[in-house]
Amino acid sequence: MYDRNVTVKRAGLLLLLAVLCFAEEAWQTAATLPGVDLSGLSPAAQKAALAILRSEGCNCGCNQKIAECRMKDQSCGTSRRLAGFVIQELNAGKSAEVARADLHKFAAEPPPVLEKPVKLSIAGDPMKGPADARVTVVEFSDFQCPYCAIAVGEANKLLQKFPKDVRLVFKQFPLDIHSQAAMAAEAALAAQAQGKFWELHDRMYANYRAISAPRILAWGQEIGLDMNRFRADLTGRKYAARVAAEEQEGEKAGVEGTPTFFLNGKRFNGVFDLETVAPLVAEELKH
Repeated sequence: MYDRNVTVKRAGLLLLLAVLCFAEEAWQTAATLPGVDLSGLSPAAQKAALAILRSEGCNCGCNQKIAECRMKDQSCGTSRRLAGFVIQELNAGKSAEVARADLHKFAAEPPPVLEKPVKLSIAGDPMKGPADARVTVVEFSDFQCPYCAIAVGEANKLLQKFPKDVRLVFKQFPLDIHSQAAMAAEAALAAQAQGKFWELHDRMYANYRAISAPRILAWGQEIGLDMNRFRADLTGRKYAARVAAEEQEGEKAGVEGTPTFFLNGKRFNGVFDLETVAPLVAEELKH
């Protein structure tokens, strides 16, 4: 007996399995990878880069290839850093063989705690601390990131320890894997326009698992925003371009995940806590 419902269900199951299989194997054939910019390479170099990334392992502990890790865990800073190194090598005119050999050496060496300084624009960005602080800490962050939520308390401790010498600058870097992060970033900038950035910042990080449009509106009401203006800014996506620009700035500066901190333009590699960062700040103050 023909049962249309059973047939439809089977077809749906087969389609789902096909989609899952495609997602599972896409990293082996995809011409692009999340967070990996191949546009500056020639077609031949792009092909060489993808071949290396599909065959070399990511050393973040995932037991996957670099390309596989980029497809399946877009928040992984290690796979993004390794992919960026390969592109840098090929862009410098090195052969695929040399780039692969250099990658092995690069992957085996831990990154420096503080890297060489890069230029970051902070004009108009929300900040805490004195404007003439001798050390500027720039944070690229995502409002749905649990590690970013933990870093909030550590950053506040740092400001308390160096009240005259450190300022904190916040930049938006919402990750694609967090469905509400981009909206939260735009909401934070809309709140900043009304002088309430840090108030909304604190509420969102205190409730990062529960971020949604209704809750953001409720928090906006609680902190005293002009709600008509706030709703209009969110509905009209007034700050979407600024969020995108800060993401691009972060990627150019080497941001590989969140949170990422820069001390006087030097990217910090490690867990951001007071015990680790305070000595680095003290060293910066000596100079």
